[in-house]
Amino acid sequence: MKLANMLGDRFRETPADCQIISQIFMIRGGYMKQVANGIYSLNMPARRIVRKIENILREEMDAIDGQEVLFPVVMPADLWRESGRYDKIGSELARFKDRSGNDMVLGMTHEEASVQLVRGTPKPESAFPFMIYQIQTKFRDEPRARGGLIRVREFTMKDAYSFHTSQADLEKYYDRCYHAYERIFARCGVPEVVAVKSDSGMMGGNISHEFMLLTDIGEDTIVTCPECGYRSNMEAADCVVVNEKIGEAPLTKVATPDQTTMEDVCAFLHTDLKNALKAVVYQENLTDKYIVVFIRGDLEVNETKLRNFVGCEIHPADITEDSGIVKGFIGPVNFKGNARVLFDKSLDGTDNLVCGANEEGYHYTGLNLERDVKVESFCDVAKPVAGGICPVCGKHSINISRGIEVGNIFQLGTKYSHAMGLQFQNKNGGLEDVIMGCYGIGVGRLCASVCEVRHDDYGPIWPISIAPWQVHLCAMRVDKPEVREAADALYDKLQKAGVEVIYDDRAVSAGVMFSDADLLGVPVRVVVSPKTLARGAVEISARDKSFRQDAAVEYACEEIQGIVKDMLSRCSAD
Repeated sequence: MKLANMLGDRFRETPADCQIISQIFMIRGGYMKQVANGIYSLNMPARRIVRKIENILREEMDAIDGQEVLFPVVMPADLWRESGRYDKIGSELARFKDRSGNDMVLGMTHEEASVQLVRGTPKPESAFPFMIYQIQTKFRDEPRARGGLIRVREFTMKDAYSFHTSQADLEKYYDRCYHAYERIFARCGVPEVVAVKSDSGMMGGNISHEFMLLTDIGEDTIVTCPECGYRSNMEAADCVVVNEKIGEAPLTKVATPDQTTMEDVCAFLHTDLKNALKAVVYQENLTDKYIVVFIRGDLEVNETKLRNFVGCEIHPADITEDSGIVKGFIGPVNFKGNARVLFDKSLDGTDNLVCGANEEGYHYTGLNLERDVKVESFCDVAKPVAGGICPVCGKHSINISRGIEVGNIFQLGTKYSHAMGLQFQNKNGGLEDVIMGCYGIGVGRLCASVCEVRHDDYGPIWPISIAPWQVHLCAMRVDKPEVREAADALYDKLQKAGVEVIYDDRAVSAGVMFSDADLLGVPVRVVVSPKTLARGAVEISARDKSFRQDAAVEYACEEIQGIVKDMLSRCSAD
């Protein structure tokens, strides 16, 4: 491919409204163009990267006995009604009517479609297990589209679905897919991706893992323990707290005028937030019923864990006068609000706490839950904190970091098969629900995520396994006949040898040529110029600046082939 003929402009200025590295470089480098918020067209360089990622995905899915299929983008709403998700998912699911008035949806995920494809006459137990997968366009009307391809509304995913007759069989296949994912990310040039325990969210199921690329621009918060290797998404992480007794004191009402936050109250009373009980109030989305969560004053509520515990969608409360809840002064003693009350386990074993007195302008000191409230049970709805106790090894070693989710796997169980009538015939002739697993990777997001961690100040440094081309050939001063002749000849030889090469033979300055080469991020750069030819050579260098060397003109093609082959083999070994 000649760069002069390639669609897509490259420029030096940082585009407006670009927040992260991958978005900046992929816009500046002409990889993509925004069509609408969260919707992009991909130019040739991005498409070549994506195609290589897709090929790796296919190879690894085929290696674990996957069968490639293709589900439709548009589905009848009745499928989603069968699973029960049509009315549970909000505006992220794009709904519309076809010309006949039928309710339709744009697929944001394809669990329902996978069940519809597989079900029919119940298959015998001997037909299991099997896995189907697709690489397909999806649409999710994401309210926070941002960061280029990191969070979009239209996107391409590899999603796979496995079908089993027992939980043990699902777990065995789940482990195979787990390791296939490790190979996929290593082959794509990001072996540092880690798997973390996660919340299943709208997908359902009991066990799930997210594969995270740790980076400061990530939207997900990751909880890790370097001592024992524990890893979890913040949404699913356990919060372990051990409280030390302060010593009992009488329950005493004290005036706290104009002190409405627990931080203000503790400052006013000269006490630590750890020695306080605060209230956080939510409402159920469907009923507006209040939920009051009492939690230790220095901790925050994990809304995902709370949502899972109460079994419904929630939102921060709008406290009204007729609720019986005294905003800013809520406490568990003589609480008369019309609400469901929960106590986080961070309060277990505490004594001598500060808390609201359910009376405007007053708080209690000396609260002892066992003595004054008699809590029947505690729940875990708190967020872990840096330096907190690891739930596995028990050490004060918790780290909090950021990450991009580049893949996920779920043990769905019978959530979809039971609702949609997918059964198998057991050995005794009876019918049982099929057990399912689900495995997804966002292709465009993976492409952008690699750019986030493989770049320098000038542009991406693509791993050779997914780079748009293997070699970037730069002909400087093509007005010189000897440069034109040598560069054209080398380009022809490389193409005939099967080397992927982008050839820049434009009559532009060295600064423009090298700036464009940096933005395209091709791993091997070859320069033909009057200076190199004066040495009887071409110059070969790595985009990551790991080497720079000359090669004799007559042997340049073979030398470049050897370098590319060595890079590919090292990438496979990693």
